[in-house]
Amino acid sequence: MSENTLRVLVYSDDVTVRRQVLLALGSRPHPDLPEVEYVEVATEPVVIQQMDAGHIDLAILDGEAVPAGGMGIARQLTDEIADCPPLVVLTGRPQDAWLATWSRADAAVPQPLDPIQLASVVTGLLRERVPAGS
Repeated sequence: MSENTLRVLVYSDDVTVRRQVLLALGSRPHPDLPEVEYVEVATEPVVIQQMDAGHIDLAILDGEAVPAGGMGIARQLTDEIADCPPLVVLTGRPQDAWLATWSRADAAVPQPLDPIQLASVVTGLLRERVPAGS
């Protein structure tokens, strides 16, 4: 991993959802950003462990994951981690955006995933993490 690589955690108990996120974003969601390294996670304890360890620039959390949904995890992370990296919650449908507000996530993207929408949201949040001139 190079110093300029961004680390994005992708949490879902469903490997298909994780793959959809990775395919939608690719190794570089925008030409202005450094390459992205993905940390795929299938369980809540590993999400907490990875986030506590630091070195994550953004987390994408599946709100429909079981037994621990991404919205509850997002709320816990924002409560417990000082300077928590940006969090994106994948909602089951557009009408669930209000739940993402409760979770304190920085953004919500409904499923089925629209790759352009997901890339736009992720790019906007990652730009805030990249020092000027990188």
